[in-house]
Formats: sequence, structure tokens, C-alpha cells
Amino acid sequence: MKTAVPCYYHLDVEVGPERIGQVRRILAAHLRLWDLETLVEPVCGGTELLLKAIDEHATDKSTSIEMWWNGQHLITAIGENDCELRPDQDLRSCLEHIAAMSDGWGCCATDNGSKVIWFSQRARAGERVPLVPLPPAPSLREVLQVPREMPAAALAAPAGDPDGALEDAR
Repeated sequence: MKTAVPCYYHLDVEVGPERIGQVRRILAAHLRLWDLETLVEPVCGGTELLLKAIDEHATDKSTSIEMWWNGQHLITAIGENDCELRPDQDLRSCLEHIAAMSDGWGCCATDNGSKVIWFSQRARAGERVPLVPLPPAPSLREVLQVPREMPAAALAAPAGDPDGALEDAR
């Protein structure tokens, strides 16, 4: 069984309406690079929800986004620096969506009063399309019949007369 290589990505961004789409494209590109195409929509959708909520409610718009892939789970964490932002009030609807679409999520405070909101997605084995081996292409020898392998009667018959009936009629 082939094991996955652990991956990590970190992005610091100043959240604004124009940056949310850019961040989505950057994260999607990294997920595709890591061969996690099936996780692009849920991960980018959850990140986009959080960034929109931070843009709407926070006074400090600087955030950090991190993604960790360990071979089974992708954990996405968004850290914001606004001490006044309250996840239980300001981000309630956003966190409800995150909880519904992720395999796990959480929020924790840092030493300086900022918060980190994370969610995880599991890469399910059934989501990957298995490679199906193709049968080998026939070799030239199998496709073309060599004339010396054909019966002599077939070689002597005219092209329009496969049974040699014209020869017998003469």
C-alpha cells in the first residue's frame, strides 16, 4: 500500500472582499497539487465562509490560514487576531455550516486573545477513482496474417472468388 506524504501550507492574508476569491483559488491549487481534488469544494467553501464572517465582524482583518494533510485527514485552521470577535455570537451561523459539512471542527483561544477556528475533512477511499489496467494492444503479428501462413488455395483464388468457383467453371 502506498502511503501519502504529509503536507503543510501556511498563508497570511489581510481579509477583504477581493482577497476571499484569491485565497479560495490558492487553496484549491494546493489541494490539487496534493492530489486532493475531492476536498477542494468543502475545504474552500468552509474557508470562504469563515473569511467572509471575519471580514464582516472583525476589526482586525489580518488572518493566518494553515492546511495540514497527514495522509487521511486534511485539517484547515484559520487564525484571526481580533480579541473582540466572539465565535459564539458573531460567527454562530458560519460555525453551524462548518459543523454540518466537516468531519470535525473546533475553536480555541491563543495566549494573546485571538482565536483559531479549525475543521477537518477525511479523504474517503471510495472518492478516488481507481486506475483500471487496459488490456495490452495486439502486436502486429497477431493483427496481420502473414501470407505464408494462409492455405495455398486461398492464395490461388481470384479476389472476387474466394472458393475458386470460377476456376472450376472454365
